[in-house]
Amino acid sequence: MSMKQIMVIAVDDSAPSMHALEWTLDHFFTPFGSLQPFQLIAVHARPVPISVIQLAGPATAEIIPMMEIDLKKAAGRITEKVKELCKKKSVNEVNVEVMEGDPRDVLCEAVDKHHATILVLGSHGYGIVKRAVLGSVSDYCAHHAHCSVMIVKKPKNKE
Repeated sequence: MSMKQIMVIAVDDSAPSMHALEWTLDHFFTPFGSLQPFQLIAVHARPVPISVIQLAGPATAEIIPMMEIDLKKAAGRITEKVKELCKKKSVNEVNVEVMEGDPRDVLCEAVDKHHATILVLGSHGYGIVKRAVLGSVSDYCAHHAHCSVMIVKKPKNKE
């Protein structure tokens, strides 16, 4: 049996992320039936609680455990969503990994760890100012991931 190439896809609870997953399944998995060319690994970068709240002081000690529980629940929901969508599209073999940290670092590390051939990301479609302030995960990965990077954009509504 030949080893399949690895496709890593970034997942979070955003609409662009779920669109990217669905588009990828429709174009790279479902049409091939049991002869799917890639092994799919979905990676969710779970924020570190302190990076979410960005505050210090006596209240931090009480807030962090609550944030931790919320972040774990969110990661669980995302994992279920991914598995559900894959199953609906007849893709039964998907590994979902939840890694803690900045999505830019987490995704590039996942590519290296799995020797991925391709990294797939959804596009949030931020404007130039928002992208400059927040930093684009897809821009970063396009320059730093050691594989090809595909950015799936949501089509503009034709109204």
